[in-house]
Amino acid sequence: MKKQTMNRDWIATARTLSEALPYLQRYTGAIVVIKFGGHAMGDAEQMDSFARDVVLMNQVGVRPVIVHGGGPMINSMLDKLDIKSEFVGGKRVTDEATMEVVEMVLSGLVNKRIVQAINQQGGRAVGMSGKDANIMVCDPVDPALGLVGQPVEVTPDVLHQMHDVGIIPVMAPLGAGREGETFNVNGDTAAGAIAAAMKADRLLLLTDVAGVKNATGEVITDLTIDSVARLTKQGVISGGMIPKTETAVAAIRGGVRAAVILDGRAPNACLLELFTEHGAGSIIRAG
Repeated sequence: MKKQTMNRDWIATARTLSEALPYLQRYTGAIVVIKFGGHAMGDAEQMDSFARDVVLMNQVGVRPVIVHGGGPMINSMLDKLDIKSEFVGGKRVTDEATMEVVEMVLSGLVNKRIVQAINQQGGRAVGMSGKDANIMVCDPVDPALGLVGQPVEVTPDVLHQMHDVGIIPVMAPLGAGREGETFNVNGDTAAGAIAAAMKADRLLLLTDVAGVKNATGEVITDLTIDSVARLTKQGVISGGMIPKTETAVAAIRGGVRAAVILDGRAPNACLLELFTEHGAGSIIRAG
């Protein structure tokens, strides 16, 4: 009985691989920008699973760019250092003292953990931030927020060059100011700006929910820019989902083929989205 079960498992695995072939071919050479965040970042097992998925994607010809957040880790370090942090409109007020901690945590602790996880799975990842090579130049969002930036110029040449030699870029969401400042950038915003500049095939926004939900709580698998606007006006899309859909729409208008909001806690979420017929979240297209 055990041998029969194993045979069935092998057959199912082979069938899955065979059915994935058209999608593997479809994404060969495609740029996929992934915003990695949420609780998955703080769970070692989920981090390893994500890293394996990224390495597999790269192995079959996908060109991934990872952009990560790190809010909970920043909060933890600020608490340890007894630095008070305030939020205005959901955005962290970032003075110079806070910015030092933000950069230390994002470019140091969080970025290198992700790089190490990918490299341990056989990939070749290199960590950097939007400050490197002036990849992401920012203007301040609002004087009241301090050193919080909005990307206004994104130059992804270095990222393309890294892909050309088989390196997976892992980006911390920090930007360079015009006067030498360092700006703290929302992770989703940074991912969307980079995806648009690279004319990515897909922007994957990994979060802690299954996707955009309708009024009865069911995930809406297919959306357009117009339907997002309508559902937002109706109040169906609300709260923390609004900035994510706004990021997705802005990226599509900037040249990204499609954006997907999906649950980063789900096993193999990125692989399911790219390489299976049913996908794994809410896909948003131009129309």
